[in-house]
Amino acid sequence: MTAVDALALVVAAFAGGAFGAALGALPSFTFAGFVVVVGEVYRLAQQNLAPDAAPIGNVGLVDSLAFGVVFGPHVAFGGGAAAAAYLAARGEMPVEGFSYSPAKRVTTGLGTRPDVLAVGGAFGAFGHLFATASGALALPWDPVAAGVVASALVHRVVFGFDVVGARGSLFDMNPARTDGGERGVEPWLPYQTRWPDVAAIGLVAGVLGGFVAYRTGSAFLAFGLSVAVLVFLNAGVERVPVTHHVTLPASTAVLAVVPGPLASLTPATIAAAMPLWVALALGAGFGLLGSLVGELAQRALYAHADTHLDPPAASIVVTSFVVAVLAMAGVFPTAAWVPTP
Repeated sequence: MTAVDALALVVAAFAGGAFGAALGALPSFTFAGFVVVVGEVYRLAQQNLAPDAAPIGNVGLVDSLAFGVVFGPHVAFGGGAAAAAYLAARGEMPVEGFSYSPAKRVTTGLGTRPDVLAVGGAFGAFGHLFATASGALALPWDPVAAGVVASALVHRVVFGFDVVGARGSLFDMNPARTDGGERGVEPWLPYQTRWPDVAAIGLVAGVLGGFVAYRTGSAFLAFGLSVAVLVFLNAGVERVPVTHHVTLPASTAVLAVVPGPLASLTPATIAAAMPLWVALALGAGFGLLGSLVGELAQRALYAHADTHLDPPAASIVVTSFVVAVLAMAGVFPTAAWVPTP
């Protein structure tokens, strides 16, 4: 890639971050889920309907759009979250109907103010550069999720918020408000924070993530479906579970056990490598891990702080690192899509 092309991608990432701020962090991420689903279905159709024919062409829906500079979470979601923190720091974030810290209101669009778009764009460019550097160095974790986490930590510093949060014990889940009117602990998903509940949804969604990977050979289809479901959360449907940090490691672990490049895996080669029950067990185990780590992350990095640091992204960094370590140690034949040195 030439320097001009690299600069052009930074400009595109700036635009992606600005658009993420205008649309809103969570709405932009939800749309990315739909793009992942469409892209993976297109790829699977091309692979299975005409396996001996010349490729129709790679339109880059997943890599270039859903995980790239248009709707990539490290770009659009990170830009939207940073813009919300910017408005909250200025006392300009709407609080009507929202009981948490204003900077955590990532479900709403932020409009077209030039300063808001500029903040979103700057953090979109940062997320792109961070993820690109992480991938180029082959650091052993998901570079996109790491970009989301890094962007959130930076926007806390830039806009004067506590980096971790200082309200009570990190793992204490008190009510959202104290009796004195000061902000107390603000659970990320109040209906998905009890350990038995977190474990149960981790096992259930993990089994489904493992099954989808086993039947399709796709590491990302179950993830895309989990993200697309968040359209209901954006629409205000109550108690919608968030599971993309569960289904992604579940699918990844199943495919990491199958020898060979990820692009070459098919349902037939996967079935030849393991029975279905093994895939479901792997999915359940890594889904449980992703769910539990996500809850730990929300308690340590979200609930006691004043801006949105995404617990699923933090969980995906950890679970993708576990997959990479197992691959480097020879326990897994590959790391699937996770970079390794």
